[in-house]
Amino acid sequence: MDPEIVGGIAGGAVSYLLLKLDAFATRELNLKENINRALLDLGIELRSIENLMRESASKEDPGDSFSGWIQEVRDQAFAIEDVLDLFKLHQEKPWRHFQSLHPIDNLIKDIERSLGRIERTRKRYSTITFTRTNSGYYTDHHVRMAPLFNLDTVVGIKEPREKLVTWALEKKQRLEVMFVVGMAGLGKSTLVHSVYESQRVKQRFHNDRVWITASKSKTILDILTLLVEKFGCTITKRAAADVVLLKQILKQHLLNQHLLDKGYVIVLDDLWVKEVWESLKDAFPKDGKDGRIIITTRRGDIANSCRGDSVDIHKIQPLSPAWAEHLFHQKAFSTNGICPPDLEEVSKSILQKCDGLPLGIVEIGMLLSLKSPTKNQWKTLHDSFESELRSTGELSNIRKVLSTSYKDLPYQLKYCFLYMSIFPENKPIKRRRLVRLWIGEGFVIEKSGKTLEEVGEEYLKELIDRNLIEANELDFDGLPKSVGVHSLVLKMILSIAHEENFCTVWTGGAPRNLTGNTRRLSIQKQDFKVSHRVRSFFSFGIAKIKIDSNFELLNVLDIQGTPLEEFPSAITKLLLLLRYLSLRNTNIKSIPSSLSNLRQLETLDLKQTLVTKVPKAVLELEKLRHLLVYQYNMESALPFDIVQGFKAPKRISELKNLQTLSFVKASVKSRLSRQLRMIQGLDNLTQLRKLGVVELAKEDGASLCRSIGKMPKLRSLSVASLSMDVPLELDAMTNPLDLLQRLYLKGPLQKFPRWISSLHDLMRIRLKWSSLAENPIPALQNLRHLVELQLLDAYTGTQLEFKSGKFPQLKILDLQQLEQLSSIVMEVGTLPCLQKLIIGHCSRLAQVPRGIDKLIHLQMLVLDEMPDPFVTRLRRNGGPWRSLVQHIPYIHSYKQGQLEVLKGS
Repeated sequence: MDPEIVGGIAGGAVSYLLLKLDAFATRELNLKENINRALLDLGIELRSIENLMRESASKEDPGDSFSGWIQEVRDQAFAIEDVLDLFKLHQEKPWRHFQSLHPIDNLIKDIERSLGRIERTRKRYSTITFTRTNSGYYTDHHVRMAPLFNLDTVVGIKEPREKLVTWALEKKQRLEVMFVVGMAGLGKSTLVHSVYESQRVKQRFHNDRVWITASKSKTILDILTLLVEKFGCTITKRAAADVVLLKQILKQHLLNQHLLDKGYVIVLDDLWVKEVWESLKDAFPKDGKDGRIIITTRRGDIANSCRGDSVDIHKIQPLSPAWAEHLFHQKAFSTNGICPPDLEEVSKSILQKCDGLPLGIVEIGMLLSLKSPTKNQWKTLHDSFESELRSTGELSNIRKVLSTSYKDLPYQLKYCFLYMSIFPENKPIKRRRLVRLWIGEGFVIEKSGKTLEEVGEEYLKELIDRNLIEANELDFDGLPKSVGVHSLVLKMILSIAHEENFCTVWTGGAPRNLTGNTRRLSIQKQDFKVSHRVRSFFSFGIAKIKIDSNFELLNVLDIQGTPLEEFPSAITKLLLLLRYLSLRNTNIKSIPSSLSNLRQLETLDLKQTLVTKVPKAVLELEKLRHLLVYQYNMESALPFDIVQGFKAPKRISELKNLQTLSFVKASVKSRLSRQLRMIQGLDNLTQLRKLGVVELAKEDGASLCRSIGKMPKLRSLSVASLSMDVPLELDAMTNPLDLLQRLYLKGPLQKFPRWISSLHDLMRIRLKWSSLAENPIPALQNLRHLVELQLLDAYTGTQLEFKSGKFPQLKILDLQQLEQLSSIVMEVGTLPCLQKLIIGHCSRLAQVPRGIDKLIHLQMLVLDEMPDPFVTRLRRNGGPWRSLVQHIPYIHSYKQGQLEVLKGS
């Protein structure tokens, strides 16, 4: 067990608990005096423990006994959290008594005795003189650099090496900096070393090349001293000052003067701290001869913050499947590099786990080269990656390298990162879902002026920038739709999460030991009986889930995809501390009125269920932030009716903390056919960021506009009329929606709403079945942040004209079911950033858009159900329009669901 990791988790548990303890003491004003005093004493002792753990975090670990101590700290932190939540639970119960519970003051006394023992041990450890150690970093550095000792075996870097060599040799008469960024083990140092040692770079810069390892163990002065010595600068007596800051300034000046008239290459390998570069950069002359500095780092956040005119970033990519296989065979079959036929299947499976990561490929390949080349031996290793990645396993070198990035995280990000262990491998996690879960767990710490969701998004961005979490598919605004982690990183965090009782993952097979301190359960295969109290429970499509008293301290229940037919009554009877509830993709049809018992609930996700009505009881959930109740009915006869919303209580505006509300029915008929409208009830939802409204009657449009005008923080708005024949009346908007980024309007528009032209932050607009006689393009063309525009049966005119200089940021243009459209004109200089053009069901369009050949950034043209003559003119052999689209890499045509690739793949 890695002491630094153990300490990091335990320290995080203590820091997290202190925040919770403070919040608890502040909130519970009516505590008995003895209980309040006991809580204060607990806080004092925990802060003493926290200080020691922070002090020891970057020092050498004194041994196994210290590891045992910090594990005991973690267990007691969990025990205190349980006591606080048990107290809170019984406060939530209607009868509010403690006869069935060991009195809380006695429980606190039990913990105080344990903490007293821990405190006495702490005092003994505090007398130990911890010495700073570099051993961990040297070990990691040795593992990272191992491939460099045999550059002849390096594969797959020819193209990026050539790019960096060309950059280094280009004469610009100024300092140029290149950050080479990527996750641990991708081969950043290997790539840069191949550039550093290339003959062309050696000939150009001769002896003015310096390689410095800038690990966390080195101070700014250490690095400056090395640079001064390696460049052979003369150190005068003046530079021998005793004051560290003066020494640093003198050496910066000395180095600057020495390099003023030189061309040079400096490599700063493995940079971890932004301040190191910020202090060093002043030592390098900005003008003069060509200076080149290459910095390798896992910290993309540092690189991004330094980017500028003379600072660029090269993001290193995983090896392609072909190169990965070549390298693996080279290492695993060192005699001839050829994989025997009987090992091909397991070999491919191992390579899938490596996912192009050179470190994993090399380490696993070298380990397998020492084993008998039998399918059984290889399969055994394949199935035991998680255990072998532990600190005592055969693949511990991989863990040493990967875990260094984890150790560098602040404690709240450690928790957020470990949370990825909950989800099945190769299953992308939706970004918003993940952030809401972090909030439900209490991991996200409030910041003044920001919502918890905004802070959570910052956490995620930092984890992505640090190359720990991977962004999968990107949305139109550049944010990830979903995220994941590298397969080997997942194996590493699974082992850490299990060792530290952060999470237990059940994938079937032999039962794992479920200790009393296991905080989270993720059931990914087969049924599982929960025998201890847990704080979070996830089920991924498992048939049977029994909710009993072991769930009573639950904060998070996510059982989406479970074959439920009814809302489990035990949820509202037992889970009174629940903050996050997801029954998404189940077959439940109704919500009980006992929902009012869940007073701590912040997220209720009933998307893709059969629920069409939410009871009045929801109005008692004062902390509710996200209410998602809708489904996409793909069997609907009309595409217009695909989105099915829900009937909300008329006093929905009482939920003043709501940030997400979708999709609510605007008009619902009673038994007497009298319209019961709740639109006026939206007035007080001033915190809303996302609103979805369906079935809007024409006469309710003005009321909706007035309500929306009181939502200054709205980012996303979706409105659908009562039917395809009922117009949307949205002209009454008076207050500008300054922050709106997404707008979806579905239904006839008798005229284009003028207020849309003032939405200067708008990034996406979709107009469907608008049937506008007026051309909407002039009203939209000056929205400088617009990235995506969809017009589906939105315009009845014959021509669309895109003027020069307009739509400066548009990347996606989707034109569909414009039945009268016969001509599209794109002037030179219009749509300068367009990447994807979709044209579908435009039967009268006579030719490809005029000016399409000038859209130099267009990457894809998609045609959907376009007439055969139109498609024929774009085909390779003799299509008369082919020359106009020759610059577009991908051209696809769909006809009755069948894809025809006209160009690309």
